[in-house]
Amino acid sequence: MSKSGNGFVIETSTARKAIEGIKEKALEYLKRMVETNSFTYNAEGVDKVGDIVVEMFEPMGFEVERPAAIDCTPYKRPPLGRHVIMVRKGRTNKRIALCGHLDTVFTEQEERDNDFHWRIEGDRIYGPGTIDMKGGNVVMWMTLRTIANLAPNLFDEVTWVIMLNAAEEGLSSDFGMLERKYLGQDGLANLIFESGREEDGKHLIKAARKGRARISIKATGRAAHAGAHHPKGANAIVQLSHFISEVSQLTDYDKDLTANVGFVSGGVVPNRVPDRAEALMEMRAFEPAVLRQALDKVLAWDGRSTVASTHDGYQARLDVKCVQLIECWPPNPKTEKLMEIFQQTGAELGLHVAPRMGGGLSDGNFTWDIVPTIDGLGPCGDNGHCATRSDDGSVDQEYFLPASLVPRALLACEVIQRLVKNQ
Repeated sequence: MSKSGNGFVIETSTARKAIEGIKEKALEYLKRMVETNSFTYNAEGVDKVGDIVVEMFEPMGFEVERPAAIDCTPYKRPPLGRHVIMVRKGRTNKRIALCGHLDTVFTEQEERDNDFHWRIEGDRIYGPGTIDMKGGNVVMWMTLRTIANLAPNLFDEVTWVIMLNAAEEGLSSDFGMLERKYLGQDGLANLIFESGREEDGKHLIKAARKGRARISIKATGRAAHAGAHHPKGANAIVQLSHFISEVSQLTDYDKDLTANVGFVSGGVVPNRVPDRAEALMEMRAFEPAVLRQALDKVLAWDGRSTVASTHDGYQARLDVKCVQLIECWPPNPKTEKLMEIFQQTGAELGLHVAPRMGGGLSDGNFTWDIVPTIDGLGPCGDNGHCATRSDDGSVDQEYFLPASLVPRALLACEVIQRLVKNQ
């Protein structure tokens, strides 16, 4: 892009040079974050990463809020850390959000057991959270730092909202509600810097994501001596297994629907017919109707019995509840229009930008219906959520490609300029 008379647009070569000039500083910030364990339920570590992010952005004039994350599910879990919300008010109502998160899926023990740490190997840098998503947080910083330094008029015109989720990996906190509160109905964009991907020369960014239903299942039966009084028992584990066998068959890859039972527990000792068993499962789909239909079939098991005592007909029972429903982020006009801007801008930069539908969820699931939302703007890499590696290389740890930092930050920088200029 070339300069215009209003002084809002940075020459591309100038922006690229400026971004390259702060790359080493960005890597220093990233190394500090990666070396700080921020497993979702390590509140102290999450807050320390939040401290680093505040250190990065506060000098640009942001006002900082650190509200405690609120767990919005019925599960009993350790306390969460604090979100980071930073706002810099501009001269106008033009509002752009940049969104990320502070937590990872790796415990301190897992990192130690797998010798998983900041490690440079060739063109890769390994470490917990390098792409998911501490690397994205530094791309956000590189983008805004460049605009602030080279286009102060533009920077001062826009109201910037930076939001970092303390508990994104479970998407079970109050963060989605905070996003909607701070974005309002008229934001120009919500730009989410989850990990990016490059395949066959294409820079893939996410324009849609699946929705998710989480279901809690509890089976109640009647205990009995497994030898002397087995006929009196109503086996809760067997009852639960009947449920699992049927609902697992709901998976339909042609519909992009998955049903996964991920946790099962029950019984105490083998010489007792178990009277308690429980499971947790989730379902995901791109289409809202597909997810709803599958959820209805699962919930139809609530109160159902397929196991009974042969002694007197006492029936085991199922208690099936949906404990969390995150709606799908489907293809939509607002996202598609924003995607067109990314693709046009990318073409001018020599980048082939293409949309991708993500099987995972992100904070974009909460905002696409009110604000144009794009995801996957962070650096490229692979093996997110993986801490292990094998000698033959078939299993490898999470890593990112530092060479992708500059083009990703430059793309975001150029798109933001175009968004503001076109309003």
